[in-house]
Amino acid sequence: MYKKDFEIRWSDIDANRHLANSAYINFMSHTRMAFLMENGFGQQEMAKHNIGPVVFYEHMYYFKEVFAGKPVSVTLQLKGISEDGMYFEFQHDFYDYKGRNFASCEMMGAWIDLKERKLISLPEELYANLSSLERTEDFKILTKEDTRRFGKKPNDLSA
Repeated sequence: MYKKDFEIRWSDIDANRHLANSAYINFMSHTRMAFLMENGFGQQEMAKHNIGPVVFYEHMYYFKEVFAGKPVSVTLQLKGISEDGMYFEFQHDFYDYKGRNFASCEMMGAWIDLKERKLISLPEELYANLSSLERTEDFKILTKEDTRRFGKKPNDLSA
């Protein structure tokens, strides 16, 4: 399991003096990008393939408050990936300094061609690198239908 440690900074605290929602999002993003950069998804490699990651959703589950003063750890596991690597789903877990799980998040995303602005399959070597991430117990092969499983659709304002 991939793990990253963080110190809680003053700017990570909200008005209730506990870890702010935005800090959770930032810690997860930093953890994901650290894994990707360490596994062949650095800026040069992504520029070579003209790709970038996009987030579809992040579903957070909070179990306990966390306060400044002690470090926290964020883990990353692969919850799902499509056969062509276009879609991916990660699971993040948050742990306090004693190893107690205080939050969890399921995140789904895809890869986009930065010129065409369309979703794209991962090149074979990058697919192998992403697939090397430890998998969750409920890991599955994703399909396009999995990206729509919650039935959410745009609801535009009327003019």
